[in-house]
Amino acid sequence: MQEDPTKARTVGTWIIAVVAICVVLYFGREVLSPIAFAFLFSVVFRPPVRWMEKLRVPTWIGAAIVFLAIVGLLALGIFLISAPLQRWMEQAPQSIATAEKKLGRYRERMQKVTEVANKIEQAAQGPTTGPTSQPAVAPPPNPGGGLLSRVFGSTTRTITGLTEVLLLLLLLLASGDLFYNKLLRILPFRDDKRTAIGAVNEVQGVILRYLLLNAIINGGQAVLVALVLWWLGMPSPILWGLFTFVLEFIPYLGAAMMIIMLSLVAFATFDNVGHILAAPGSYLLITTIQNNVVSPVAYGNKLKLNPVAVLIGVMIWWFLWGIPGAFLAVPIIATIKIIADRTAGLNPLGEFLGE
Repeated sequence: MQEDPTKARTVGTWIIAVVAICVVLYFGREVLSPIAFAFLFSVVFRPPVRWMEKLRVPTWIGAAIVFLAIVGLLALGIFLISAPLQRWMEQAPQSIATAEKKLGRYRERMQKVTEVANKIEQAAQGPTTGPTSQPAVAPPPNPGGGLLSRVFGSTTRTITGLTEVLLLLLLLLASGDLFYNKLLRILPFRDDKRTAIGAVNEVQGVILRYLLLNAIINGGQAVLVALVLWWLGMPSPILWGLFTFVLEFIPYLGAAMMIIMLSLVAFATFDNVGHILAAPGSYLLITTIQNNVVSPVAYGNKLKLNPVAVLIGVMIWWFLWGIPGAFLAVPIIATIKIIADRTAGLNPLGEFLGE
């Protein structure tokens, strides 16, 4: 049976297009990620501006009011956490050094066990003429260094990106429904306009619901984690609650980073093995209950995504854009699924992304 050359060319074209898009996304992340964040947050803060429009308030004034409120809350939050965060960052190198010393003691014990096992094996094999190989000494670990730099990045880059997002957000809020109206204007057919209206409304509703519910759920989980870690005697429990709130927006990888950081600090803080395991273990228990009990009930049927597809998407966007990409992964995947469900040629993709 001869293969259809047209189909083969189509598949090849799609592969080339996907690779080209990934290359553009990777090398253009410094420009594209602030744009993506601005559009995402515009979905969240557009309803208050629209409500003020109904009260005869000009769009640009409503956008300015919402923007000033966002900047004020952001400045207040930074002011409240700056001092404890600075103390935590100053203590981090000491905690890592303490953990390295403890890990060194465990390494020495493991090396002695390995040496004894090698001698037993050599005795069982009989005398040999060749030189005996010494066990390789593992280099001292550098726990947390690469991870922290990957998570937080440079201060200058963070401030620059935040400024770009805020300015773009202000312009998007002030422009009102400009892009929405232009999209409808360039579509030639009435059916296409109707499909676009439904897709845009559904995307906005799903993303808004996802972000608001996620913020509420993460806030509750952050309070619970902070209380449990305070009870266990972990340093800076309020900051751990803040980290929980932020990192839980990143499916799978956020919880993994929290467990790694909690394990590191607990290992440096406590000597009892049970006490060390209690900190990451309690977080793992709380986040497991949240993901399997609380979130499914809260989201209902509004956001049914394939967990495997979400994990793959988070990993891909983490590779392309780092932490910002992992944060944006679920809204992007949800948007792609909604568009694919409403586009005839992309229905298989929507089926794959759904549960």
